[in-house]
Amino acid sequence: MTQTPRPRFGIMTAPSQVDYHDVLRVWHEADTIPEIEHAWLFDHLMPIGGDPKGPTYEGWTLLSALAAYTRRLRVGVLVTSNRFRPPAMLAKIAATVDIVSGGRLDFGIGVGSRPSHPLARREYEAHGLPFHDAAHAVGSLAEACAVIRRLWTEAEPFDFHGTYHPLTGAFGNPKPVQRPHPPILIGGRSSATLRVVAEHADLWNIPGGDIDDAVRRSALLDHYCADIGRDPATIARSIHLSVSYDQPSATRDAISEATDVGFEHIVLGIPAPYPPDLARWVTDELITASA
Repeated sequence: MTQTPRPRFGIMTAPSQVDYHDVLRVWHEADTIPEIEHAWLFDHLMPIGGDPKGPTYEGWTLLSALAAYTRRLRVGVLVTSNRFRPPAMLAKIAATVDIVSGGRLDFGIGVGSRPSHPLARREYEAHGLPFHDAAHAVGSLAEACAVIRRLWTEAEPFDFHGTYHPLTGAFGNPKPVQRPHPPILIGGRSSATLRVVAEHADLWNIPGGDIDDAVRRSALLDHYCADIGRDPATIARSIHLSVSYDQPSATRDAISEATDVGFEHIVLGIPAPYPPDLARWVTDELITASA
């Protein structure tokens, strides 16, 4: 009988409608608690909830600062919008963060904001960024993953004749600390994105909510892995679950549902404002109580 892997718990602090020092406080505390193994930011340039003119920090810049101020947590962005940065630039940014962290980066990436979310869509127009259709976004993501991995691992410059990302003399130096490269987490639920997950990811993340849909998407990912001859067990299943301070039992139930169906990488989204001793509360009320 195959033993179910022990769940690995982490937190996600959306760097929006908060102060930098509040995020730092929570990460500092989480870094001292072994039950919390990973911590995440999101990747938006403007608020997608609350005051539309409120503060939102750039995810990778903030992640580098938090990586320098922590010692144990694995760190990442859940997930980087592939629409925001050219992949060769993103590979350089991520390698830098992996070095700053001493090899603790989990590299999260996805196609970018869905067009149906108006508050997310406006950030592209406000920053002069193009917003292509879904087919373009998925094709671009697949090429980006290939380019980024090669920049992290290849010892000589190379040309990349991509449809979306043609590169000449591409080369990455310094390389990330982790070998052969930082784990790649791809987030998303569409069938097109899941094909990219099967090809490129070490972890797959899906937003929580409908657990039956998550199970169906996980089975579809297994199918796509079989199509290309990959063992689906080599892709860890990750899920983001929203935390309720007022109803922790609801969050515990969601954790139990997710782990029962094979999601072993749990990201707990904690809403702002952050109460004192929040990381300890998450550990005692959600992680330990769900064991």
